[in-house]
Amino acid sequence: MFYPNGKNSPFFPFCGIYQSTQNYFLRKPARSMNKHLLPTLLVTGMSLGTAWAIRGQFGHEQGAAWAGGIGALSIVLLAKRQDWYAKVFQLALVSAAGWGVTGIISYGIVVGYGRGVDFGNVYYGLLMLFVIGGLFGLLGGGLFGLMLSDREDQPVLWHRLIVEMTIGGLIFYYLLIEELGWLMTPPRSEAWAACFGMSVAMFWYMIRHQHYAALRLAIFTGAGAAFGFAFGNFLQVLGTVSEIKFNFWNVMEYSIGFFGGIGMAYGTFTSEWPETAENSNRNNFLAPLLILTLIIPFIVWDQSFGTERIVNTIKGFNPTANAEATTKNIQWLSFILIPVTTYYWLYHFYIRQKTSKTLIVYQDVYRFFLGHLGFYIVFSLLITCAVISLYRIEQYLYIVNLIAIAFLIGRYKPSFTNRGLNISRWAVNLLFILIAIALMTVIAISSHGELNGAHDRFN
Repeated sequence: MFYPNGKNSPFFPFCGIYQSTQNYFLRKPARSMNKHLLPTLLVTGMSLGTAWAIRGQFGHEQGAAWAGGIGALSIVLLAKRQDWYAKVFQLALVSAAGWGVTGIISYGIVVGYGRGVDFGNVYYGLLMLFVIGGLFGLLGGGLFGLMLSDREDQPVLWHRLIVEMTIGGLIFYYLLIEELGWLMTPPRSEAWAACFGMSVAMFWYMIRHQHYAALRLAIFTGAGAAFGFAFGNFLQVLGTVSEIKFNFWNVMEYSIGFFGGIGMAYGTFTSEWPETAENSNRNNFLAPLLILTLIIPFIVWDQSFGTERIVNTIKGFNPTANAEATTKNIQWLSFILIPVTTYYWLYHFYIRQKTSKTLIVYQDVYRFFLGHLGFYIVFSLLITCAVISLYRIEQYLYIVNLIAIAFLIGRYKPSFTNRGLNISRWAVNLLFILIAIALMTVIAISSHGELNGAHDRFN
């Protein structure tokens, strides 16, 4: 005889998942005072928002990866947990991978849908940006959460997870695009479907292995980035209509990073995470450190600092300048900075260490965070030629943000709480967000006529 919850049941492998999920869902959310929670959310939002706005100069996977790593570093600094310092480079790397892989998604035409004049077209555009932003956050926050959950007695099987996510991406892309023909942004790439498949595979892994805190973190990061992308496009449209001389595309990029950072921080600080080792084996973080400081910056340089782009930028604000010579100087300066900064961090964290075990402390992480974000700002100033012209005023706001973050990030330390999973409340909140996007749509279409760059999905 078989028993539904017994060992002889054919469903026994799923019983533990069901029972542990029920326990987690039924846990009463903690309501303890956390007066530092709001400031930490804002600081993380500023950190990832600044990095994501800078990412707009570089785009693609490598730009998103650099920004995603900075978001993780800000949370580690705010948490002030010694065991997280020990794996800070691994945490930054998986966050970079999650945020970066979704950089394959094309959304240029989707932004154009939001610049239309009819409700259905614009609402579709904002909803699809909600979906795309959500995928950014789900993968970025989810992989970050899994690394936070990783411990010796319950390790994350990264090799298995990567294989499952790869297969999930291939299956869902073929099913949704090739078979069902659910095209979001024709004739552009439909890589969103592959990212959706990767997210599904990641969630299934979390559920099977009971990484519910990581699952919760992924959901909140996805929700924040999703709302931030839709709201950012709304702000971009209103900014364009206002005719204020400012880069409102950059405002949209800052918005997805700001709200995505808030969601990532909230999901982190309202969940429980295991205590892990407080010392680092320097051989374990060598590869992540090199990828963060050498590989990603080099790919950004290789893909962004092309001669034609920089020459055209210089001639755009100074037609009589010796653009070719200035371009060479910018290219060489930006290139030389990569091995110089890499060697500095390599020496500080690896070469000068006399033993295999090393203790990374707050000041080490603080220095690396500011240096890594500052380096990204320098790259942005160079690629836009803002070092020789004041025509891109938003570039200097990055420096203002960096100073503010440097001042604020050490002043707050949130108390960790465990608020569990509350699916019914999240469903209600999702409904309110969809209504809010509908209201943004009404306001947007009533504020303008035809705009340059508008696209019609249903014509």
